[in-house]
Amino acid sequence: MMLTPAAHAAILQAAAQAAPHEACGLLLGTPGHIEAAHVSANVHPEPARHFEIDPAALIAAHKAARSGGAQLIGYFHSHPNGLARPSATDAAMASGDGRIWAIAAGGTVSLWRDTPSGFEALSYAIKES
Repeated sequence: MMLTPAAHAAILQAAAQAAPHEACGLLLGTPGHIEAAHVSANVHPEPARHFEIDPAALIAAHKAARSGGAQLIGYFHSHPNGLARPSATDAAMASGDGRIWAIAAGGTVSLWRDTPSGFEALSYAIKES
């Protein structure tokens, strides 16, 4: 998996700015390449422990993709007091749709594929498009 430097920086910056709450957003690009990370409002009633991407941001991303824009390939969020790996809550909320999840914690970002059998860790390189 490839991740642009700008997308990597956006994920880490969103996590730092949202702390002590969870940051969240959308990953845009093509299969195998995350080109952009767009920050979304965390609309969950308990943002210090959970995340919920603003539905309006999801709808806008899907509309843009249908109009020829970048594809929505996944999501990101942060664990301000945890590890950069899926939590039990993440596993319970996952849909198994094959999308990429990026998780930021402790100044690092990890990538995971949401599969029907659970999260699979992905390796990545930071590289321009």
